[in-house]
Amino acid sequence: MQGTLMVSSSPHLHCGMNTRDIMRDVIIALIPALIASVWLFGFRALAVEVVCVASAMAAEYLSRKVMKRPQTINDLSCVVTGLLLAFNLPVTIPLWQAAFGSVVAIVVAKQMFGGLGQNFVNPALVGRIVLMGSFPDTMNNWINPLAWTGKVDAVTGATPLALLAEDAAAQIDPLSLLFGLRGGCLGEVCAIALLIGGIYLVIRRVISPLIPLIYIGTVFVLAFVCGENPLIHILSGGLMIGAIFMATDYATCPINKWGKVVYAIGCGCITVLIRLAGSLPEGVSFAIVIMNILTPLIERFTRPRPFGEERKAVRS
Repeated sequence: MQGTLMVSSSPHLHCGMNTRDIMRDVIIALIPALIASVWLFGFRALAVEVVCVASAMAAEYLSRKVMKRPQTINDLSCVVTGLLLAFNLPVTIPLWQAAFGSVVAIVVAKQMFGGLGQNFVNPALVGRIVLMGSFPDTMNNWINPLAWTGKVDAVTGATPLALLAEDAAAQIDPLSLLFGLRGGCLGEVCAIALLIGGIYLVIRRVISPLIPLIYIGTVFVLAFVCGENPLIHILSGGLMIGAIFMATDYATCPINKWGKVVYAIGCGCITVLIRLAGSLPEGVSFAIVIMNILTPLIERFTRPRPFGEERKAVRS
């Protein structure tokens, strides 16, 4: 034999992309939202984002070193986690709290479970939920977009979802939601920037449009059935950023088609349930985390039949 026969386990084909390439594409897709956040909320927004990313990188490096594991800081996943967490925070949050959220996201939700690919919930959402429970006042302190220019009043009474909860939907302009001219977290307010990023990820085949479309579509349909304005519901809160960037996390969502469908519908139903019947105006974070936890069960019941396997006979 002149050549050597190599025997190994699947997969035998490689898509040509590694973790770093995927994370780099996600970072590129988040740049429009980052630019929009700085334009809407000023350089204080950039400070929050830099602190979150730097804290996430430091937490990743130190935790891997303490746990005596190979360093993974170069795969850029900690940068994505830091950015996503920052995009889920108000511009007024104290910087030390933003740093604390990043440490929780990386150390508790990611590294304590083995690192990237072994976490069972989205780390950025865990960081946000911990901050919401620990510092509810600073996590709900909103200011008007463009207030940093001095031409707009810095204080805002309520976010669009809070106005919906108060039956004040008439005060909400859908066009302002599209361009981010409303109170909210840094990266969630400008829907058009998030859509640009989502389209980029689909074109690059980093994500499938299945989960975002079904998630957003479920919220739209349920809001309409419940007598709410569906357009306001899909453009308000963290639905866009959650559906595009966090519900599609490789490690925490199902891998097969029907599993993705069930998962996305579940996210949409829980989101609307919390928004309309819960004590909190927003339910995206909790909806995605709950469905992350249910992902193994969903995959178990939606597992495709292996090629060549006969179906079990149904007893009459």
